[in-house]
Amino acid sequence: MRLFKNCLVVLVLCCSSTLAERLYVNDKRFPESKQDLVAIQDALVDHLGKARSATVCIKLNQGSGSGVIVSPDGLVLTAAHVVAGVNKKLTVIMEDGTEYEAKSLGLNADNDAAMLQILDQTDLPFVDIEPKNDSKKPEIQLGDWVFSLGHAGGFDAERGSVVRLGRMVRVAKSTVQSDCKLIGGDSGGPLFDMNGTLVGIHSRVGRVLEQNMHVPIQVFHTYWSQLSAGEFIGSGPFAEKPVPGSGFMGMAVKETASGLEVTQLEPRYPAHIAGIEVGDVILKIDGDEFRLSSELREFMEQSSAGDLVIITYTRDGEEVEEELTLAKR
Repeated sequence: MRLFKNCLVVLVLCCSSTLAERLYVNDKRFPESKQDLVAIQDALVDHLGKARSATVCIKLNQGSGSGVIVSPDGLVLTAAHVVAGVNKKLTVIMEDGTEYEAKSLGLNADNDAAMLQILDQTDLPFVDIEPKNDSKKPEIQLGDWVFSLGHAGGFDAERGSVVRLGRMVRVAKSTVQSDCKLIGGDSGGPLFDMNGTLVGIHSRVGRVLEQNMHVPIQVFHTYWSQLSAGEFIGSGPFAEKPVPGSGFMGMAVKETASGLEVTQLEPRYPAHIAGIEVGDVILKIDGDEFRLSSELREFMEQSSAGDLVIITYTRDGEEVEEELTLAKR
């Protein structure tokens, strides 16, 4: 089923990413008439509705960023520094406020590109993306008109995503720059050309509001298979590579005939936050049985801060399953 879904995603992207007629105003140094301004306005109005419906807010722990859906089954492109890791549990908020569970897939820590997957959803709104090309260079050109979207400052039900109109001021192979005004919360959001085609993902929000960097879609095409497979690519600076042994649950256990009984919890650490209590008996972690303290110790030596784990335990004879994200030791 996953193979079928991946094939469907590729098919949709290939079929939907067709070259559209270039807006003639792009080839002028500046709008020269009312007609030119109206052409820009009409292009924005024609494509804004579809673009906003696919632009999402991404919630992770106490922070939030933005992203954009690029397939009907919920594949989302965003920035690596927004998700900050692979296989993380996330919440995606649609333009109308609907919330979906999601998990992060792969990321490129060098180029600030990342993917995540909305879980168990179909027929979601999505946008067209710039087609892959042999040169791996952005199709967008210096001076082209573009518009950006993002949940600036976090999700706001009354306001929705925020649109900014601007032009390309720098175009390079691994990064592009626009003068669209972006602030915190916009990171990971989409940059569109005036045909409504996704051409970039917001990366670095500049100290000067008109100086903002975006990851070109060609970077995503280059690493598409690794990102969709959940790989961690590169060594920074946009995400910290997992360090085995750095994960911490915040609980102590002792061996009993029925399993590992929790004897102590650290307040405000993952086990305590997940609702585990002293006296609970740990049976499984990620589906594997744990009976010995040495088994738990070995597991933690291979686990990293930020890992999502599923703990199965018993309380008063009832079996309970909880998810928790490991803290940094």
